[in-house]
Amino acid sequence: MIESEIRLLLQTIAIQTRKNYAQQLRQLDLHIGQELALFHLWEQEGLTQSQLRNKMGSEASTVSNMLRKLEQDGIVYRTNEGPDHRISNVYLTEKGKQLKVPITKIWEEHEKQMLQGISNEELGTLRNVLYQMKENLTGE
Repeated sequence: MIESEIRLLLQTIAIQTRKNYAQQLRQLDLHIGQELALFHLWEQEGLTQSQLRNKMGSEASTVSNMLRKLEQDGIVYRTNEGPDHRISNVYLTEKGKQLKVPITKIWEEHEKQMLQGISNEELGTLRNVLYQMKENLTGE
């Protein structure tokens, strides 16, 4: 059935993408998922842990552990702000800012490899189909 084949293809692509990213991120002393947190901080520094969690779609404990590791590695730092100092805002260190170039290169190389041989028209159709699939699953 074509539906099962599509699901399996998407699953295979997702698994291989994760493996490729994990291997390349290890060369930067990062773990898979950390680059997504950095991406959101490159977009907007000073996010609260809660805002970052929502953007990443991760559990609070996952984000907290991830930030603790990134902080230990000198990539981010947190400040306690707000009237009761319970809100933790996350900022990039210079090291965290400098990771943008190599991580972006990893993403661009992966995109180039993955989309090789696909025409612009096919890419447009694929994008539309993927947006529809996302909406079907998330309601967004």
